[in-house]
Amino acid sequence: MRYEYKVVPAPQKGAKAKGVKTPEGRFANAVEQVLNQMGQEGWEYQRAELLPSEERTGLTGSAVNWRNVLVFRRAVETVADMPAEEDAPQVRPVPGPEEVLGSDDTPSAPAPIAAEANDPPLTLKPSDEAETPEGETEKT
Repeated sequence: MRYEYKVVPAPQKGAKAKGVKTPEGRFANAVEQVLNQMGQEGWEYQRAELLPSEERTGLTGSAVNWRNVLVFRRAVETVADMPAEEDAPQVRPVPGPEEVLGSDDTPSAPAPIAAEANDPPLTLKPSDEAETPEGETEKT
């Protein structure tokens, strides 16, 4: 699963709400509003971070300010996560030995597999030969 991340500044001031009187309560309410808004947009809260931010002061100076940010993530739909399209070619598994052998252990004809018009013909190469336990060579 792949994710995308979004980082937003943490609120610096509290938000007024009915029944919330203390500065701590108002600040908590402001953070709660940001978390709920991002959650409605599909973002999952991960953590809060305190990070340095170098900013210019005057013409040539700079100062480091520490910023609080909130980190969110959400899943990104990848090609593997997407459902198969109806017009996509269907893939059938090749039958195994238990599907090819009949009830009396005699080989039966496997179900034919449709070949595409642009598929090359199948041919055996010397590297395709397998050695049997008796030391004989058989084509696979």
